[in-house]
Amino acid sequence: MKKINGDFFNKSIVSVDQFSKADIEILFELAAEYKKGISNGMVFNDLNGKILTALFYEPSSRTIGSFLGAMQRLGGGIIPIHGILNTSVVKGEILTDTINIFQSYSDVIAIRHPEAGAAEIAAKAAYIPVINAGDGTGEHPTQGLLDLFTILEKLQRTNNLKVAIVGDLKYGRTAHSLSKLISIYPKNTLYFISPPQSPMPDEVVKIVKKNGAVVKTAKSIEEVLKTIDVLYMTRVQKERMEEEVYEKMKNSFILTGKMARAMKKDSLIMHPLPRVGEITMDVDSNPRAMYLKHQMRNGMFIRMALLRLVLKK
Repeated sequence: MKKINGDFFNKSIVSVDQFSKADIEILFELAAEYKKGISNGMVFNDLNGKILTALFYEPSSRTIGSFLGAMQRLGGGIIPIHGILNTSVVKGEILTDTINIFQSYSDVIAIRHPEAGAAEIAAKAAYIPVINAGDGTGEHPTQGLLDLFTILEKLQRTNNLKVAIVGDLKYGRTAHSLSKLISIYPKNTLYFISPPQSPMPDEVVKIVKKNGAVVKTAKSIEEVLKTIDVLYMTRVQKERMEEEVYEKMKNSFILTGKMARAMKKDSLIMHPLPRVGEITMDVDSNPRAMYLKHQMRNGMFIRMALLRLVLKK
């Protein structure tokens, strides 16, 4: 896909590989403006008359909710397609036909699809911008961007970080996107902690190393708990594996309240959600916990900024 190179207008957003540090700065500056404005009760009409189709083939709550909320906060309209049972997909309609139909009704499409690479196929078929809202085991660029935005907001830096990414790293698309984003900033170290059945894919590791980040592995959270700046927990992707494999992997890594209290005072605990037992509920009240409030709310502001940038010069 095309690099952004400072100009988001009419470009599809398929991968974080499209972003430079300068592009991220543009996006984050606008997201921060929207966050401040909404907090102060401002009403925006930046996308009045524009329509978003949210084409979600897979279940979603936060991502679809924040995309729809973002578009409406900007004065735009929405066509929410959540699940395929009531669409022509059940009749055998192919993805490119579906894209061609909905681009006739809208100005931008946010797509979630169970197959890696589907967002790029959709983008190539469309004459309007397509935003990847998660494609199978591939990427989840807007989640990675909201995670990075939260890190910058809370730690006031994106460099000289020690970040542990924990869980099902083979299938976890959020982990792929965030790892690549973290790696483009200097002096960052990434610790990949996963079950042996589900390591970070080689292609992601190669990109991260090429970008200049230090890559390390650990067998447990406890090995890095007291030194890291960010602990990024993820769930095991049950829907992408056989039941017996899932049973072996589930509950491999669990963060408890006691463990969280042992972390550095200014460190962050993050999770893209939903959680399925990998963070106990007594962690929620820990001031380091970002997942239930800060990450989720920041998702709307990042998506507001992205929609504005791809739809208007």
